[in-house]
Amino acid sequence: MSKSFDLRRARPWEVALTVFALSAPLVLPLAATGQSGFIREAIAQEMQQVDSSKLVAIGGAVTEIVYALGEGGRLVARDSTSTFPEEALQLPDVGYMRQLSPEGVIAVNPTAILAVEGSGPPDALAVLKSAGIPFETVPEGYDRAAILKKIDVVGKFLGVPDKAKELETTVAADLDAAIADAAGRPESERKRVLFILSFQNGRVMAAGGHTAADGIIGLAGAVNATEGTFEGYKPLTDEAIIKARPDVVMVMTRPGAGSSDEEILAHPAISVTPAAASKAILRMNSLHLLGFGPRTASAIRDLNKELYGNVSQ
Repeated sequence: MSKSFDLRRARPWEVALTVFALSAPLVLPLAATGQSGFIREAIAQEMQQVDSSKLVAIGGAVTEIVYALGEGGRLVARDSTSTFPEEALQLPDVGYMRQLSPEGVIAVNPTAILAVEGSGPPDALAVLKSAGIPFETVPEGYDRAAILKKIDVVGKFLGVPDKAKELETTVAADLDAAIADAAGRPESERKRVLFILSFQNGRVMAAGGHTAADGIIGLAGAVNATEGTFEGYKPLTDEAIIKARPDVVMVMTRPGAGSSDEEILAHPAISVTPAAASKAILRMNSLHLLGFGPRTASAIRDLNKELYGNVSQ
């Protein structure tokens, strides 16, 4: 028994196709002459077409990829983490990726939205998705494969898969070279790095596993000092900091980041670590280092150089 067709639950293209079939019975012979595949392909192509001529990009890596694909002219707005390339700063800013206002995004009248996974809050995304604007989530991740996947998803959404393949090839080769250079360092020489996300009132919020910080530290030939103890970002006790034995304390350079090197090194637990003994505080640009986009190979080389004084080829 064939399944009944419920018009109330049908997608717009299904309704249109049904009306067309009923009003034009002469199309049926096409199926008998081997043309049904052509019809299915035409329908599939039509369904996949998205008007991305007025695009909002949420997430620094997403915006970078759009420009790297040569499609920056489509952008009508970006979020506050999208600061590269420089021309992106000329676009309207719809706010921080995790604190979006749906009204602010809709106000720029976009025809499509690309947002990196983790954007939010969830209720804001729900409003945007219900507004009828094509919305694509770009999966997040902190390794080579994740970067290439981002490029692939963005390229397909914009309808430029060939450009995406070319960019993937270029980025993959650059990543492979940077990763191979860093990986050549003997395990015994790898420094332990404590990544501090925030340092307020003596409380240390540090990076554990499955974070962008953990990913970039490993790719640069170092060891996350909290390795194997927890995932995500969490406050550390003094005992946990001492046990981590960091050789280097890394903090991000960003507006409003208040604590000085002296304040960090004077922390009771940090003060007894190897990092304090050598006064090894490393400050780096967070958006470049943790973006995991087309420039990640450069970030790997920069961090490797800061940690070991090497210049990757």
